[in-house]
Amino acid sequence: MLNRVQKRNLTKRDYVTLSSMIFALFFGAGNLIFPLHLGQLAGGHWGIAAAGFLITAVLLPLLSVLAVCVTKSKGVYDIGKPLGATFAVVFMVLIHFTIGPFFGTPRTATVSFTVGLAPFFPAKYQSLALLLFSAAFFGLAYYLSVEQSKIMARVGKLLNPLFLLLLVAIFAVAFSSPLAHAGSTSATAAYQTAGFTNGFLQGYNTMDALAGLALGVTIVTAVNFMGQTDPNKAAWVTARAGFFSMAFEGLIYVLLILLGAQSLGQFKLSDNGGVAFDQIVNHYMGNVGQAILAVLIITTCLTTAIGLVAAFAQDFHKHFGFLSYKAWLRITCLASFLTANAGLNQIIAWSTPVLMFLYPLAMALIFLSILSPLFHKSSVVYVWVVVFTVVPAVFDMVAAFPAVVSQSTFGQAMAHVQSFLPLASSGMDWLVPALVGAVFGTAHYLLLQRAKTSTGMEVPMKR
Repeated sequence: MLNRVQKRNLTKRDYVTLSSMIFALFFGAGNLIFPLHLGQLAGGHWGIAAAGFLITAVLLPLLSVLAVCVTKSKGVYDIGKPLGATFAVVFMVLIHFTIGPFFGTPRTATVSFTVGLAPFFPAKYQSLALLLFSAAFFGLAYYLSVEQSKIMARVGKLLNPLFLLLLVAIFAVAFSSPLAHAGSTSATAAYQTAGFTNGFLQGYNTMDALAGLALGVTIVTAVNFMGQTDPNKAAWVTARAGFFSMAFEGLIYVLLILLGAQSLGQFKLSDNGGVAFDQIVNHYMGNVGQAILAVLIITTCLTTAIGLVAAFAQDFHKHFGFLSYKAWLRITCLASFLTANAGLNQIIAWSTPVLMFLYPLAMALIFLSILSPLFHKSSVVYVWVVVFTVVPAVFDMVAAFPAVVSQSTFGQAMAHVQSFLPLASSGMDWLVPALVGAVFGTAHYLLLQRAKTSTGMEVPMKR
């Protein structure tokens, strides 16, 4: 199909549409409620907390998009390819299932229902209402993503503008009559002394660094359908649109964090950002506000769901071609529907450890991809960094398992060893080992280059 796409130069309107699509694919319900809750936690220290949050919630996802561009990749598989085809396939499958039908995609339905629609239904009808809503939700997600060439138009031109219009309306009402001066509100103890660090770690909750790698295939496909089939031009277009979309996302994050801090003038610290958003909107707009919130949440969750199911189907069709794109799309939509209605809390409990294992690896691969031109994508550098990163990642995974594992004799022994790693208390125990691996990997690469120069023999640098 791409062979029939007409090559052309993109207009400003094309860039706006593409940037809108990228923003919409990244910005889901979690991106809406996590910064709001952060603002409540940080209170008067919201500014320094926002700075930390923006690094992991905006900069890292932007770097994941740039990693796709620098390596001219078309998905997660290509990012992991320097470590071999087997690693690349396993990494791709783990990421897609974790942020896809096992966790991320079902959450788009459950969160949008819980925050947006649950208040309209009596408790005894909640399960049935969720069943019917999630069926309609994933049916619509399938319909809107079944034609790959129309995903950008449907998300970038239709759903995202609707979401932004509703969000701007809420901002306009809330900031015209603030509930308090944000700087005078109380911060929780953790944010009084370590606002930046805690904001930094809160940014992990968006999972956008993983999503950036997974959604790369959808973004690149959309760019190709716009007529940019040359890898170099497609990479430049993706990087430029990604920068604008992430900058806009950062602005919205700051406004949400500020809104959360201001809300402390009227409400107590809530259990989560969904509760806080519900309180704020109902305070200003009553039942009309609840209806607006429902449409807002469902719209932003739907755009993210479309991106996740499409990316899953595109990557799996490419690497497991015995099924068509539409067949894989049906599978992931059906699996997401079932997970959303069958013990999602238990799935979350067992998928969180997988996230704790994958996130350090993903961040390491993002930085390796961006820096890969410096060492010609040498596999030896990748191997050293990933091997040193895997060890603390395994510790993090075991610690995040439910008590049956984490509190067992084995789990406690792992936790004891982990406590000796630098930055373990701040959740960054993978960083120093990764840097050590980078030093060894670079030294190994330079030695191979020197041997190649002195002998005149060709030394294989990458797979």
